[in-house]
Amino acid sequence: MTTDTGEAVMPAESTAAARPSAAVTDGEPPGAGRQERLSALAQQHGALVTLVIAMVAASLSFDTFLTGDNLENMALSSAFLAVVALGMTFVIVTGGIDLSVGSLFALGGVLAAWGSQYGTAVALLLPLVVCGLVGLVNGLLIARSGLAPFIVTLAAMLGARGVLLTLTDEGSRTYLVDKGSFFAKLGQGSLFDIGVPVWITLALFVLGAVVLRRTRFGQYVYAVGGNEDAAALMGAPVARTKIAVYTLSGLCAGLAGALNAAWLLSGVTILGSGMELEAISAVVIGGSLLTGGFGFISGTLVGVALLKVIQNVINQIGSLDSAYQQVVSGAFLAAVVVAQTWLGRRQRVL
Repeated sequence: MTTDTGEAVMPAESTAAARPSAAVTDGEPPGAGRQERLSALAQQHGALVTLVIAMVAASLSFDTFLTGDNLENMALSSAFLAVVALGMTFVIVTGGIDLSVGSLFALGGVLAAWGSQYGTAVALLLPLVVCGLVGLVNGLLIARSGLAPFIVTLAAMLGARGVLLTLTDEGSRTYLVDKGSFFAKLGQGSLFDIGVPVWITLALFVLGAVVLRRTRFGQYVYAVGGNEDAAALMGAPVARTKIAVYTLSGLCAGLAGALNAAWLLSGVTILGSGMELEAISAVVIGGSLLTGGFGFISGTLVGVALLKVIQNVINQIGSLDSAYQQVVSGAFLAAVVVAQTWLGRRQRVL
């Protein structure tokens, strides 16, 4: 079972090994439990508070910020990154990292655009199968061979980009999607004036939240990230859990690429560069710990939204170069990691 903050609850004999105890003892100062709860709330909901403040400030500064068109564009552009970040959340909660998702996103888009000439089923299944297979190989190498996730997924990132360039003749060939096809409607269609990719993303996040917080697999994900040795002692399938989360990450990246191809009506080879860093930033800004064992799906969605609001504000200013988006995002990520470290130490002290 899991707590309201999204942490896995493990048996008493393994809890101490997996995470420092938060129980209040006789030796603790008065109010320690309350301070600990406030620290936990700040860690969990800090990004949401920051998002609200940023949106209020932007709406007061720019008349066009809260217009329907601008909000719709932000939501639609956020959908593809959000799907990638969804898979990344599971990986990071286990204490891992996946650097291949940006290349898999681009590869999935090209495969979907090429496959669209054979129907919607091929356009969707082909990137899911290929990118999911890459994720599966990543998981097998990490879980069964004991290789570092950074090295394995870095190799997958380079390999997927190489396959992408081979399929497109070094980027000189672009596969197009028929505008009148059903597959194109998945990217360009709308429901209640909201783009179909946004609805798909929201549905996936609801499903992801249920899986992470209400299923046995979700318990295993938290347990592996909290303390791998303790998780093994309590009977959690550590290797299978790692394989599953990396496979899921590959599937999410492939699906996001396919939806993006349906939106752009083409498979663009230059997309996805740096997307893995954006996805990691969104997950961490949303409150998940890079060390694993703590995180929640809703926080990732807030993290994606916050990144997009920052980018939109910089675009609204107009006089700032787009490079400032990366500078601001990087500075914000550094601030969040520092805050997480401070809050974690504070909770251990309390």
